[in-house]
Amino acid sequence: MLAIVSALLRCLFSWLRPKHELALENLALRHQIAVLNRPAPKPRLQGKDRLFWVVLKRWCPNWRAALIIFQPETVIGWQRAGFRMFWRWKSRPRGGRPGKDSALIELIRRMWVVNPTWGSPRILDELAKLGLEASTATIRKYRPKSGRPPSQSWRTFLQNHAGAIAALDFFVVPTVTFRLLYVLVVITHERRKVVHFNITDEPTAAWTAQQIINAFPYDTAPKYLLRDRDSIYGSVFVQRLEGMGIQQKLISPRSPWQNPYVERLVGSIRRECLDRVIVFQERQLRQILESYFEYYHKVRRHRSLSHDSPIPRPVESPDRGKVTEMPLVGGLRWLNCGPLRARSDRSFTLQQHGMSWFHARN
Repeated sequence: MLAIVSALLRCLFSWLRPKHELALENLALRHQIAVLNRPAPKPRLQGKDRLFWVVLKRWCPNWRAALIIFQPETVIGWQRAGFRMFWRWKSRPRGGRPGKDSALIELIRRMWVVNPTWGSPRILDELAKLGLEASTATIRKYRPKSGRPPSQSWRTFLQNHAGAIAALDFFVVPTVTFRLLYVLVVITHERRKVVHFNITDEPTAAWTAQQIINAFPYDTAPKYLLRDRDSIYGSVFVQRLEGMGIQQKLISPRSPWQNPYVERLVGSIRRECLDRVIVFQERQLRQILESYFEYYHKVRRHRSLSHDSPIPRPVESPDRGKVTEMPLVGGLRWLNCGPLRARSDRSFTLQQHGMSWFHARN
């Protein structure tokens, strides 16, 4: 009964209100009904709906009374968002200070990353030596955000000490008569160079110790030698290392991944060379390994060495001459760079018996 009386009173008072206010209120109610009638489980407002209520708020003084499906604070928030968008558009840059070159920005960021202990003045001085201009504010602006204190990475730490580390390991090669030959390889970590190798059918601690002397004559011995826990490294071997001033570092039992460089070398020797030939005797195996190590040092590229070989190999462009083929290790192919017109040429693909090497020759 009270609801009916209240509705009748509002109807009577509406006769006293201006017609334009009634029309705007009617428009607001109709708009909300249209929103509720949209085919969606929950009414979704669009940009045109928000714009309608922002405009209606300005021209209708009783706009709050007509709201049903959302709160007045929502309309006020729409108006504030429109205000920010308007002034963002009005304050858009029209010229002003020229931006920095993208290459300079990338160089500044690179300097921050690779030199975490540097400051803005140091980078400013380095840029000045390169003929580049930038203010300290610009340098600080492009400093990478990092919560860690400045410190070198583990990769940098290992690279700094790689020159003092060597590693050795044995691997077994069976012959055609099922005789076992033991190959010892000694490798340095700095450039992955094989400094010494030898073959025997009866390895002993004394023989292994003599190979260390042959690998590091005079004062070329490294500070650390990485090896596994094989029983072949007996007391004679340990005493020889102590006499040469070499500290041996033993890996954990059954953990070849702790000696990765020499293990990867042994795997490469097997995959790229020994798995493709039949060994008859020790002399033949020595010749095969000598040929492979020449290829390994001068030709084979390593991703960890910036895609270069242990002995740095110069870049040769195709305009130096024609592509010619030079066999290595009895099947590994070295290609001299030249015209690339023969798409079906077997020298450009990985062969069943070996691989290819491009090289320029006049």
